Amino acid sequence: MSKPIARIYQRVSTEGQELTRQQSLRAEAEAKGYTVVATYSEKASGTSEDRPELQRMLADLNDGDTIIAEHLDRITRLPLPEAEALMKRIKATGAAVSVPGLIELPKVGDGVAAIVVDAMQEMLLRIALYQCRADWETRRERQKQGIAIAKAKGVYKGRKPDTVANAKIVELRALGYTIAKVASTLNVSESQVKLILKKSTTVTQ
Repeated sequence: MSKPIARIYQRVSTEGQELTRQQSLRAEAEAKGYTVVATYSEKASGTSEDRPELQRMLADLNDGDTIIAEHLDRITRLPLPEAEALMKRIKATGAAVSVPGLIELPKVGDGVAAIVVDAMQEMLLRIALYQCRADWETRRERQKQGIAIAKAKGVYKGRKPDTVANAKIVELRALGYTIAKVASTLNVSESQVKLILKKSTTVTQ
């Protein structure tokens, strides 16, 4: 009997974070009898589904595969309807999701296809998907409040232009990346990408 297949998805939001802390997922999966056929690693925002490695993984999924992630928010921070649509897309391939502490990785023979079928698991998954987005929105709101307080005190100076990131935006666009793909790859907003590209065009004219 062949071993079940696992695919590991790793995501961090910024260049300053490292992926090494998630490498233990492979060892855990292999210890439970899985064959890890691929690891998909990228530094991008979970608020966008337009992530190259996520899309590559979705295209690679086969019936019976198990996606393993450190936390559910590594897979998605999308609004609940979009997050649920992503999970349904995964489930439609016959694959399942395993997240330690939420959707547990079963031992071989426990029934991989049953991971997200149970009604209780489905309910917990929906709550968790909602919380992934809520946590992100809460942090964004606190950041805005902090900036507003700093401005009121006259101590807010704003961010210094990131010339390296700006150059990268221009570079990726020149390589044929879409505005959305540039934004998700560099973890910036599409409006920022458009602004930098507009400034770049103005300078070169």
